[in-house]
Amino acid sequence: MKGKRLKTTAIVLAILVLVSVITYLSWGTYKISPLDSIKTLLGQGTKLQNAAILNLRLPRMLVGISVAIALSTAGALLQTITKNELADSGIIGINAGAAVAAVIFISLKTVNYYTALGTLSVYVLPFIAIVGAGGSALIIYFLSSRNGVKPKRLLLIGLGLNAGLNAFITFFTFRSGVGDYNRVLIWTSGSLWGAGWNYARIIIPLALLMFIIVLLNYKKLDILNLSDEHAISLGLDLNKERKKFLFYAVILAGGATAFAGNIGFVGLICPHIARKLVGPYHKKFLTVSAVISIIIVLFADAVSRNLFSPIEIPVGITISILGVPYFIYLMMKEK
Repeated sequence: MKGKRLKTTAIVLAILVLVSVITYLSWGTYKISPLDSIKTLLGQGTKLQNAAILNLRLPRMLVGISVAIALSTAGALLQTITKNELADSGIIGINAGAAVAAVIFISLKTVNYYTALGTLSVYVLPFIAIVGAGGSALIIYFLSSRNGVKPKRLLLIGLGLNAGLNAFITFFTFRSGVGDYNRVLIWTSGSLWGAGWNYARIIIPLALLMFIIVLLNYKKLDILNLSDEHAISLGLDLNKERKKFLFYAVILAGGATAFAGNIGFVGLICPHIARKLVGPYHKKFLTVSAVISIIIVLFADAVSRNLFSPIEIPVGITISILGVPYFIYLMMKEK
């Protein structure tokens, strides 16, 4: 029965991914039929179709897929480390740390780096954001590691830090000029706007490499799901492993936030749905969680781009509209 359910889940998810990809590439100000979209990917498109799909929509879609995988995997890791289904990089302050670093950088008006660095300038803001995410995680770990890392303490400290960092972002945003305010608002809301091949070349290998590394550690993650006493009796160094997986989560969440802004709830919703579908064993549910996140992000970004065209809504807002009710549902279920 379980094998049949897993097979059905895999087929349904594969169909949904295919539909999401074709819809994403076809739907836009310049509409392209699904058949023409496939032909364009195979090198048989017109000049206009090539420009729309290969230069604009395809790199943005690949960045979105990579960001989705990174956020869902980071969320799954944090939920395992804290033993709490409400944990997420957007909730415990890692995303907010990246956002604070980016906001400070934007407000410093260091526009000269664009001319000084040339083509490398596109990576400056993402690099700053990753440093901010790492700094936030270090603070969380330092404050929660007294007498060993305690999952509940880590989660609560993360929640408090997240609130403080978001208050700081709001303060800084209101101090900024109109141009900086708009730029900060779009970035902190989470957006794939402007994601091109430059970003795709960095985020795709980063997300895939980290996902594979995490997946190879599925046995240790399964043991971390057990009580501390059972995990220690099986020979697992809890502090070492929690520190390692927190580091992986920072790279994943920081990288995703760096290239797409502060997109919340993906790391909360997707692992939880995946557990309901295929159970708690990481080898299966990490993969299913990643696939679900791809469907959600592509659908949300397609809606954000086109529903109120020519105005584009940040994808983070669309996902939050779905995520907040689900978060409340999880809170109500929490004993």
